[in-house]
Amino acid sequence: MGNISIEHMAMYVQDLEMARDFFEKYFHAVAGTKYRNPEKEFSSYFLTFEGGSRLEIMNKTNLAPGLPGIRPGFAHIAFSVGSKENVDQLTKRFQEDGYEVSSGPRVTGDGYYESTIVGLEGNLIEIVE
Repeated sequence: MGNISIEHMAMYVQDLEMARDFFEKYFHAVAGTKYRNPEKEFSSYFLTFEGGSRLEIMNKTNLAPGLPGIRPGFAHIAFSVGSKENVDQLTKRFQEDGYEVSSGPRVTGDGYYESTIVGLEGNLIEIVE
């Protein structure tokens, strides 16, 4: 499968603009363009840090404390596997091993080809190309 790396980590926040300002001020993050999906009442920024690592900060109008990945705090970790074919293969492997595929594989509104697995202890894992 080649070089697998952590593509980004993500967290839900109550105040998206305040969170962006916090990471810019204290950690010198550079925010990308704000992404909005009005249908899902979802907004996010990808923040890039000096070393190249990225954090996605997200807000959803109806954050639900009891649902995995849709509550304030860290939401998911995303692993880059290098290609769409690898996303498909690994998603199938997870499914065959009994893990729930909660979405995908698909192209997301912000351009990722990904699938999301409900992995270890209910934590969400994104597999991206």
